[in-house]
Amino acid sequence: MDQMKWRTLPSRCSYLKLFQSLVLAGLFHFASGIITHVTKPVNDMMKLSCGYNISTDELIRVRIYWQKNNDMVLSVISGKEKSWPAYKNRTTVNIISNPFIMILGLRPSDEGLYSCVIQKPEKKGTYKLAHLTKVMLSVTADFHVPNITELGNPATNIKRIICSTSGGFPKPHLSWLEKGKELNAISTTVFQDLQTELYTISSELDFNVTNNHNFTCLVKYGNLTVSQIFNWQKSQPAPFPFNQSWLWILIPVGIFVIFVIAVFYWQLCNILMDIDSCHLSHSILTQQHHH
Repeated sequence: MDQMKWRTLPSRCSYLKLFQSLVLAGLFHFASGIITHVTKPVNDMMKLSCGYNISTDELIRVRIYWQKNNDMVLSVISGKEKSWPAYKNRTTVNIISNPFIMILGLRPSDEGLYSCVIQKPEKKGTYKLAHLTKVMLSVTADFHVPNITELGNPATNIKRIICSTSGGFPKPHLSWLEKGKELNAISTTVFQDLQTELYTISSELDFNVTNNHNFTCLVKYGNLTVSQIFNWQKSQPAPFPFNQSWLWILIPVGIFVIFVIAVFYWQLCNILMDIDSCHLSHSILTQQHHH
């Protein structure tokens, strides 16, 4: 009982320090799980800030790492920086106050989860995690407005068209639509340039030319879309073309025909008149003979 009577109880200050430590640990754990999402176009630049102030005196002692997924990007150890091959000559770093790196000439392959890791020294040469920042980078490149051209007629009353576009990222999906309904394409080709890492896509479609059509070529890439419309009007029977050069032939022919008819009619009339005259002379002679 006497021992219990004289046992020292924790002070309010000790409880307060323990509570603050738990709160800070909880906040750090919560903050380390937050991921900032950033979208950048191809060939743009990205600034990855650590969001942590480091004094000049600490620069010699702390270790700073920037990494993408599990691959190193750049490190600063004992004040000396080192860039990894994939980012050499296209990264700049600032380690004064709030450290950050700038990645230049973004490529589609730069997409991924980036982290800034800051470690501080402990006893016996070990280091502990002091700060962690995460950024999810998405890289995009806009596709050109699709171009639709005619490829000819593979069969009677059937026409083939092709829709194509290029220079975009991420990987696209192309659809042919008519009145909101998706159509079956003949073939669709997707190609990625190994150097630029950008995509080209094309698709062919056959349709019956005896009907009117309104096609939409829709290309989706990520959360973005680009489209083009193709209208087809069935052909109407064409009227017989009138050629004025025929007039120079028809007019003389018409005049000649009229002339021939007139001559024929005139001769016919003369013949008929001769016949009538003969009949009249014969009648007169007959009457005179009877008298």
